[in-house]
Amino acid sequence: MTRLAASLAFVASVAVMALPAPVPSSPRGGSLISVASAAAVRPAAQKSEKDPPPDPKRPKLTLKAQPLIAMSPARVVLTAELVGGPDDYEDYYCPTVEWDWGDGTQSASTNDCAPYEPGKSEIKRRFTVEHVFRAGTFRVSFRLKRRDRAVALATVNIQIRPGLRDTGQ
Repeated sequence: MTRLAASLAFVASVAVMALPAPVPSSPRGGSLISVASAAAVRPAAQKSEKDPPPDPKRPKLTLKAQPLIAMSPARVVLTAELVGGPDDYEDYYCPTVEWDWGDGTQSASTNDCAPYEPGKSEIKRRFTVEHVFRAGTFRVSFRLKRRDRAVALATVNIQIRPGLRDTGQ
């Protein structure tokens, strides 16, 4: 098993979610990975019998980081995307967006939106940000919330190796 494959297997087990088939690589040599699904905010092992069945119309949430492995300081582009489902899915309309960078910092934003109207209101499907990381391993979380309730969660692990500035030379 290659080092990348072993890392990906570890990421999948930490995220308690399955990876898609082959991991595509970018033209710049990095890898893109999707590590989460919004079909359920909690891992399957924590579901109770009282939980309703997953909504097949619910858009799926993916989170990608480019690059996944880099030298410090690293500027990483993260993209969360809602795939499939209707454009007017009410739970995802005008959410609070929260990023937990895994380095002790967080970001949150909320937009002022018109009231929800079925068939008229459209959800935002793509959220892209850049964040600078120093050396370390980070688990970045992306959360969509409505009225202080998490409706979707995705995570990705990023590894930043020490650069020349970090070694003290």
